[in-house]
Amino acid sequence: MRVVAGKYRGRHFLVPPSFKARPTTDFAKENLFNVLRGYIDFTQEPTALDLFAGTGSITLELLSRGCRRVVSVEKDPRHFQLITSFLDKLGDNCCYPVRADVFRLLPTLHEQFDLVFADPPYTLPGLHSLPDIIRQHQLLTPQGILALEHGKADDFRANPSLVDTRQYGSVHFSLFRFPKDTA
Repeated sequence: MRVVAGKYRGRHFLVPPSFKARPTTDFAKENLFNVLRGYIDFTQEPTALDLFAGTGSITLELLSRGCRRVVSVEKDPRHFQLITSFLDKLGDNCCYPVRADVFRLLPTLHEQFDLVFADPPYTLPGLHSLPDIIRQHQLLTPQGILALEHGKADDFRANPSLVDTRQYGSVHFSLFRFPKDTA
């Protein structure tokens, strides 16, 4: 796994082959961040919440691209340990890893983020409720964006907060915004 762009561009991190998490591909990451630049000014040091962080691939990319604060949430203890080892190697103190169940953690957060990225297992029960939970708990700043990675079987077109969808190979992203009057 490697960091695609930013101050850590080109840094490689070894993910053991036994890990069940699938890091977002370089191709998908690069294209997603190209799209996100239309919604978020990374030169303004945004804040981010990385849900279902897995291998930490997106967390590392967010740090590399200039986020001043990244909260990285992963439930699996082995994956959490891997993420913290990567952060130790970087020596970047802008990330706050949290080992927790996302659905239990979200109602307890009292912070807003410029970007929430969620890459849940594609078969996760409750996957379709994530945009509504994030809206309900007001986890995005007024101009914030939720980027949800999912499989092709998931369709969010009926969600009124959907602003964009993208597909890169077998990886799909749905982007959501929550205007103040829908909270």
